Amino acid sequence: MNIIRRRRALRGALVATAVAVATATVAGTASAAGAGAAAYETPSFSLYGVNKQTRELHEWYPDFEGGLEGMRMYADMSQVADVIATDNDNDGYGEAEWTLYKDGTLDFFSIAGDDLDANNVGRGWNIYTTVLSPGSIGGAKEGDLIAVDKAGVLWSYLSYPDGRLTPRVRVGGGWNTYSQIAGQGDLTGDGKADIVARDTTGVLWLYKGTGDYKAPFTGRTKIGSGWNTYDRLVSIGDIELDGKVDLLARKSNGDLYRYTGTGNASYPFRPAVKIGYGYQGFNLL
Repeated sequence: MNIIRRRRALRGALVATAVAVATATVAGTASAAGAGAAAYETPSFSLYGVNKQTRELHEWYPDFEGGLEGMRMYADMSQVADVIATDNDNDGYGEAEWTLYKDGTLDFFSIAGDDLDANNVGRGWNIYTTVLSPGSIGGAKEGDLIAVDKAGVLWSYLSYPDGRLTPRVRVGGGWNTYSQIAGQGDLTGDGKADIVARDTTGVLWLYKGTGDYKAPFTGRTKIGSGWNTYDRLVSIGDIELDGKVDLLARKSNGDLYRYTGTGNASYPFRPAVKIGYGYQGFNLL
């Protein structure tokens, strides 16, 4: 684990550089276009994947034109189960993240501060089949966590700025009817974090956020069917710099598609656009 934590320090330097470059790009674009600052508050995050052959962790970050750019990160990261980014300072970029390991260890790291080391948040997180941060579900600026256990119960955790978490709160059961859950921001334009969930028949459902961490989502609304054509759904926030949260979907042949967000609960995504290929060789996180 000490090796991983030293790598996290290196990761901090890389993230700081990427954020600085992206911020400069955004500032130049906003100045040229005369766009308002509010359009850039919707968070954007990186996509991570562990190469199935080399076990290297790869990172792809938004090019803000609807696609992704990539860079190789670390060797032998096969012990990583998930990387869960969050934008705790609300500047539109993920400066912090939880790292979930297959042994159930959960670490937290942020470049906002002097500590360039990963701090342990807890253990035993391998009781969950899904862990993600849709954003803030309790009203604070920090991103929170939700998790589905092996019995299909959904739990919510509120987060402190240093990544520590409050005791979990039971949200409800029956979530094992879903094979994929994704979300990282506001999909419907009401300022609350939403998620989407695909059931085992391929139907995609929208759960609108409520702002109440004890009951963080409303009843579900059907988005559409046929989503079982994809083997992975991932949200990395706004990848087009239009202030709306998008969704990524991968087919089993490795083709990657972008579903552009509309900000409208009635039809939250525009039709799919292919943005890449060759992603079948990665366990996308």
